[in-house]
Amino acid sequence: MLLIHSEQQEKTIAKLKREWESRLNGTIQTEMKPYKTFYIAENYHQKYFLKRYQKAAETLRTIFPDEESFTDATITARLNGFVKGYGRLNDIKEEIRYWGLESNRLNQLSAVLNRLRW
Repeated sequence: MLLIHSEQQEKTIAKLKREWESRLNGTIQTEMKPYKTFYIAENYHQKYFLKRYQKAAETLRTIFPDEESFTDATITARLNGFVKGYGRLNDIKEEIRYWGLESNRLNQLSAVLNRLRW
């Protein structure tokens, strides 16, 4: 489901949907609804796929002061997607260089990524 934030966004998405349906010669079934309220999932749902890799999650937790920081971090979101099959680890390692992190934090994160065991 796509949550629409504005009329302009809805028009843009509808146009793109028509273009892709034409290219695919089929119908895209994604539902669009107006964004109203967003609810954060319960804690046991947070980083669900990443938590299945206990050794990797434990290693990552060493650089976060608490569970909330771990859950809210961009790197854990990216790795959660990675273990689900989205993207490549080497691309994530390259991408972090462009996140605007201070050099000591970037070095720390790079070192942790290199130590991860799945």
